[in-house]
Amino acid sequence: MSLRPTLDFLLYHWLDAESLNQRERFADHSRETFDAVFDTCERIAREKYAPFNRLVDTQEPHFDGEKVILPQATHEAHKAYAGSGMLSAAQDYDEGGMQLPYTVEAAANAFFAMASVSIGSSLLTKGNANLLLVHGTDAQKEVFARNEFSGRFSGTMCLSEPQAGSSLSDITTRAVPDGADFETDALGPRYRLKGNKMWISSGEHELTENIIHLVLAKIPGPDGKLIPGTRGISLFIVPKKMVGADGQLTGERNDVALAGLNHKLGWRGTTNTLLNFGEGKYPVEGQAGAVGYLVGKPHEGLRCMFHMMNEARIGVGTAAVMLGMAGYYASLDYAKNRPQGRPMGPAGKDSAQPQIRIIEHADVKRMLLAQKSYCEGALALELYCARLVDEQHTGDAQAADEARLLLEVLTPIAKSWPSEWCLEANSLAIQIHGGYGYTRDFPVEQYWRDNRLNMIHEGTHGIQATDLLGRKVLMEEGKGLALLAARITATIERAIQVPELAAYASALDKALHQVGATTKAAWSTGNPLDALANAVPYMQGFGHTVLAWIWLDVALAALKSDATKSLGVTAGKLGAVRYFYHYELPKIDAWLQVVTNRDMTCADMPEEAF
Repeated sequence: MSLRPTLDFLLYHWLDAESLNQRERFADHSRETFDAVFDTCERIAREKYAPFNRLVDTQEPHFDGEKVILPQATHEAHKAYAGSGMLSAAQDYDEGGMQLPYTVEAAANAFFAMASVSIGSSLLTKGNANLLLVHGTDAQKEVFARNEFSGRFSGTMCLSEPQAGSSLSDITTRAVPDGADFETDALGPRYRLKGNKMWISSGEHELTENIIHLVLAKIPGPDGKLIPGTRGISLFIVPKKMVGADGQLTGERNDVALAGLNHKLGWRGTTNTLLNFGEGKYPVEGQAGAVGYLVGKPHEGLRCMFHMMNEARIGVGTAAVMLGMAGYYASLDYAKNRPQGRPMGPAGKDSAQPQIRIIEHADVKRMLLAQKSYCEGALALELYCARLVDEQHTGDAQAADEARLLLEVLTPIAKSWPSEWCLEANSLAIQIHGGYGYTRDFPVEQYWRDNRLNMIHEGTHGIQATDLLGRKVLMEEGKGLALLAARITATIERAIQVPELAAYASALDKALHQVGATTKAAWSTGNPLDALANAVPYMQGFGHTVLAWIWLDVALAALKSDATKSLGVTAGKLGAVRYFYHYELPKIDAWLQVVTNRDMTCADMPEEAF
């Protein structure tokens, strides 16, 4: 099945992406140019990515003692992607970009994520370069960011350490001024870094001339000790190979060494590494210590890094969606072609009758509908967030500020909801295949393995939940939450006038009020321990309410755009809405109840009782 009809509907009939061309920044574009981008990306994904998804899963990266070896297919895919211009698609013309709306860039990248998520590892390079465009000096933009956008260099983010995964306040990588060269280097204040970084995706390879690591480290205080907590964290550019101010490699290797490759359940086509910074294996100018250039101001590293982290979180959500979508399409095709069993008549089954295809069984339809509601709904959410990015950058002052606030509240959902429920879609895809789904004869087991990572990386499920309930719904005195509630209410008011949707509008209204009341109840004691003990159930209930809203809004667009109510558009959308409201939205009662009651069952469980 092709992704295009779903993307076209969401972009053009629901989000009205074509209207972005009326804005000065996008005035050179039209639907024809958008479609041409999609045609190119779909072709590259089909030719350079999809045929090699199983290959990169079985031929994992390996270290030959000098360099990491990846299959030739990965090199060819990266070359094709960089050559397409997609690394800088949304950038200014002056940056060599196409000045495409971010909405279009996000939709175009969906083709690669569905074809082979572990080959398509350009996400970090774009995020790295985008961060530098905002927080870097002119020289850092010229030497590092622009070479990343061109595909000459690639980028990473180095946050976690072996002893400090999600707890960034406990990182111990140190950065000290590099003697006489500290203030004289054209690329910025120069430091020497020593420490170890873990779980670094694409941390070592030969796909590009250079790898630009963005590294969080602490500058010691006057007493030589590291500042406790996140206040002491700074951000540094640490290239794998030394670069001159002219952007050319000097021929000297920086003191960054591969300490090992992590062998993962999924995403096996992407190298995942443990890196040692400053161990002395590659001394620069005769000294141990990796050379790094300060980005922004000292001790503001985490603020800068969140620019990349938030972008990556939406990217992770999109990757989860597309893996779920790939499994949905595979299981739908299988269900249409696999004969199994016979229909149940009033007198029971007639064994003399021919077998029917499994898609004719109600329970298989249930599993397919669940996948459709999870994956297409989550794709709509990710594209909605991408549309907010365009609004933030090109809308008027009020619209831009509203987009900013909505993104703050929705980002934890955009990352976490697909990573949980599109993973469930992958599980259902295996179930539909039966025993075959559990074998490597079919791709659905790999989709599940690849997707299982998404609940962990770029902030675990629990961290996203704590961020949502502990910060995002409270920030600016709840302004973002109130704004989201207003958007949802506007959809309810439109939908309640439509006979086919009125019951769903009422159900969503009830859910919205329930989320609001639960938020207040969670914080009624003012004690974070009470409020956050059930942050994940809160996020699940919040997320399901958001997806119910998205589906209702999509259904309104479907009814408006398809007066004939064809099976291809309206019946499919309304069927997914019906499923989500009947089978999924009622789950929020159980999730939100424990939050409202500030249930301490889990928090109070003594360790010995386990």
